Amino acid sequence: MAEGLCNDQPPGIFFPSDGVGVEVAKKICANCPSKDPCLEYALANRIDHGVWGGTSERQRRRILKARRLAALAG
Repeated sequence: MAEGLCNDQPPGIFFPSDGVGVEVAKKICANCPSKDPCLEYALANRIDHGVWGGTSERQRRRILKARRLAALAG
């Protein structure tokens, strides 16, 4: 995260209380060089809150579910 575009932003931006806030945070993440490692960190640690790697909480739950299903089918 020290190398991410979020490092000079207030942390509260990445823990929004509404959908508009989520979109603001996701825009910051969009071109971040740390986006993929950030997302993988959040997935590996089952982080339930905030925007990580350009994804919302709901999106991360969907990614984890899809990975579980793929592993079962694989």
